[in-house]
Amino acid sequence: MKTQRCARWWYGILIVAVMLPAAPAPAHGQVTVELLVPGYSDPWLAGMPDGSIASCWEPEGCDSAPAQSPQLVVGLCLHVGESLTFRATGGVGHCGGCTLYPPDGDGITNHNWDDDLGENGISDVIAPYDCLLGVFLDDAQPDQTPEPDYLNFSTQASRDYITLEPLLKQVFFIGDGVTSGGEEQHVVVPEGATRLYLGTMDSTTWLNNIGQFDVLVSEPCNPTASTSPTWGMVKARYRDATR
Repeated sequence: MKTQRCARWWYGILIVAVMLPAAPAPAHGQVTVELLVPGYSDPWLAGMPDGSIASCWEPEGCDSAPAQSPQLVVGLCLHVGESLTFRATGGVGHCGGCTLYPPDGDGITNHNWDDDLGENGISDVIAPYDCLLGVFLDDAQPDQTPEPDYLNFSTQASRDYITLEPLLKQVFFIGDGVTSGGEEQHVVVPEGATRLYLGTMDSTTWLNNIGQFDVLVSEPCNPTASTSPTWGMVKARYRDATR
């Protein structure tokens, strides 16, 4: 009798164990940040303190921080090796009376026209006027170390990348976030990156640029102890486009 009771007890434990739900697998989330990028957002002021200048051209003068600083994307994980995706709409013009162009821009230029040098430790770039640009930084002020080589996006083929792996302080083309054929583009977070800034393309003096882009930036972040306890889709909206 004692043996039968013992057998029934173990049988009950087995039934309970089978009926218990399996432990859920670790969730994978996505962070999406929305922000406005005004036309006067100069990438060569990224990470620079107030009072810094860039992109000078007489007689217009110089861009200065924070008035023409690019837009810091707040709320991403920026995990090394993960791919960011972008969606951008709107229009920007590189002078007060200029046509507004969409995020892919129009024509081709580089920083300061007459050289292939960047500024404030941030690389030059060859890209369409008025396009949407990005640059990754670490925690250091960028002008404390030499600038990296520049990237060239002067051809449609170069702008139709599927995956791009920019270096820290290397300005890169984003455009509207998809190729000319409509395929989603991916930008890989580089080693050491802690900040991402978004700006627009001009040659000099962004201070008289007009318009703005509305940008969504997404990253497939994995939950960690440092992330929000309410994981899933986190959407932050930054709507202050005042100067």
